[in-house]
Amino acid sequence: MCKGLAALPHTCLERAKEIKIKLGTLLQKPDSAIDLIIPYPEKPEKPAKTLKPSPEEVLQWRDSLEKLLQNPYGLARFRSFLCSEFSEENVEFWVACEDYKKTKSPVKMEEKAKRIYEEFIQTEAPKEVNIDHFTKAVTMKNLVEPSPSSFDMAQKRIFALMEKDSLPRFVRSEFYQELIK
Repeated sequence: MCKGLAALPHTCLERAKEIKIKLGTLLQKPDSAIDLIIPYPEKPEKPAKTLKPSPEEVLQWRDSLEKLLQNPYGLARFRSFLCSEFSEENVEFWVACEDYKKTKSPVKMEEKAKRIYEEFIQTEAPKEVNIDHFTKAVTMKNLVEPSPSSFDMAQKRIFALMEKDSLPRFVRSEFYQELIK
């Protein structure tokens, strides 16, 4: 299951799709139900103890998604929380954009831009993020000649969405609450 920033063979979204397929099969073939037992999700791993921020620093995250995302421990906890809600695509997109902006090689930039587009932007993408038609059109136009700012508008929209929607839910969650104790 989702374990912070660790590289995993399955993302939460892929796991949800697997479960959906298994449930569909279960409904069609009740004789084979024993073969389709769905395990309970594992409890998400906590980031290394040495990186755990102080309660004072954690309290700052309530009002600043930027500070939360800049802290490796906070980012991992936030991602684990979003995985638990099967909605980690936004933070994964944001992280991919941050990595993309650091790319110097034009060839690598083009490869990463294509991957980000196919994974997060295009219609029916595996981890499609929720951006409006105008933002999608501007992003596609920017990808004709990829630059470090190609995804800026889409990334800002997703950041605003996480700030308005995901951050308040995260702050109310046990993922956050146990950090301020």
